[in-house]
Formats: sequence, C-alpha cells, structure tokens
Amino acid sequence: MKVKPVVTYRTTAQCPTHARTEIPIRDLDVVVDEPVERGGTNLGPSPTETAMAALIACTNVIGHKNAHRFGIDLGTVTIDAKCRLDRRGVLMEEEIDVPFPEIELTVKCDTPASQEELTRVGEETAKYCAIAKLFEAAGTDLTVNWVKQTNKDKRPDFLGGEK
Repeated sequence: MKVKPVVTYRTTAQCPTHARTEIPIRDLDVVVDEPVERGGTNLGPSPTETAMAALIACTNVIGHKNAHRFGIDLGTVTIDAKCRLDRRGVLMEEEIDVPFPEIELTVKCDTPASQEELTRVGEETAKYCAIAKLFEAAGTDLTVNWVKQTNKDKRPDFLGGEK
C-alpha cells in the first residue's frame, strides 16, 4: 500500500461551553478544557497545555522512528519540558507575536546507545517533528537535548526523590 505524502484532516468540534471543546479524532473523543478557576470543567488539558503535549508526543514518536531507522535502541525514555508562555495574549491584555518564547525539552534515555547515537537521533528528529517545526516557525526558541541517562543518574537525592 502506497502512503499518501499529503493528507487533509477534517473534523467538526462541538463547543458545549465557552471553555470546553470536544473534538472527534479517528475513533477518539478529545476534550480540551480550561481548569475550574478559569471557568472550565477541567475535563482535559487547556489549549496551551495541549500544544505542549503535542510537542512532547511528536518528539517521542519521531525520535523513536529515527532510532528504529538507525538501529538504535532508545531504552526507557522520559521527556522533561520547561516552557515559558507569555500569557498576556490569552489574558486578552495585548496581542503577542510569540506566545511561547522559550521551550526546552530534555529527552532522557536509559539506553545502551552512546551519547553520539542519541545526538544523531536528536538531529534527525529536529528535521522531521512537525510540531517542533510549527513552534520554530512561530518564533519559539526551541531547545531539545537528547541525553544518555544511567542508573547512577537516577539515584535518590537527600530528600528521597530522584535526581
């Protein structure tokens, strides 16, 4: 079966309240909502949280596809995200050209792969992650660090949590 290189997605969302949007996607019902303190019902992530989640998920999916292409085992992957959101736009205070001025992802892989192999996967992932490209085209300073994590990197700190 030949895969189409360009597709058109269509859906019709229901908007039962000012804060909640219900979007059918494939056989799923996706709910995007605001927290209670912003007038929502907290049945799902907010639109801006959904954007961050999409970036994290795309990094995971495309990263694994690239690793598979190169025969690299990523092992156990966790992704830490740190995002700056200029809320003046969503608060209706003023128009903001770059609502997400900075995003940093740290992709931690507990893997037998070398740091050089992880760096290669990261470089290739940057070329193909559609959501990362959206953020960068919007002017976001996006940094994605792929790091090899070992068991000693996960040792408990003095408070009992992981480092």
